[in-house]
Amino acid sequence: MRNIFLIILFFFFIPVQLAMASTEREINIYKNIRCLVCQGQSLNDSNSDFAIDLKKVIKKKIINKKSDKEIYNYLTERYGDWILFNPPLKINTFLLWGFPLMFALLGGVFLYIKVVAPHLRQ
Repeated sequence: MRNIFLIILFFFFIPVQLAMASTEREINIYKNIRCLVCQGQSLNDSNSDFAIDLKKVIKKKIINKKSDKEIYNYLTERYGDWILFNPPLKINTFLLWGFPLMFALLGGVFLYIKVVAPHLRQ
C-alpha cells in the first residue's frame, strides 16, 4: 500500500508542483515586464497583442531552461531597459533612480527650513 502511495505521489503530485512553480515564475516575470503598448501596465495585467506574443516568447524561454536573468537580458537587448519595471542601476538610468532621492532630500530640507528652523530661532 505504501509503495502505491509513493508511485501516485511521484507520478501525479510532483509534476503538478513543478508546473505550479513554473507558472509562478512566469507570473513573476510578467509582473516585472512593462507592456510597450499599454505602457502603464505589466504584461500580467495587459491583454494587448504585444503582451500575448511576449508572454509566449517568455514561456518558450522558460521551457528551454533559460534563467530569469537570461530572459531579462534578452528583453532589454531587444526593447531597452524601459521594458523593466525595476531597471538596473546604470549610468544612463542613474537619473531615473536619483530623482526620487533628490526630491526626498529637497523636500526634507524645505520642511526643515519652513517648520523646524523658525522654532529653533525663538
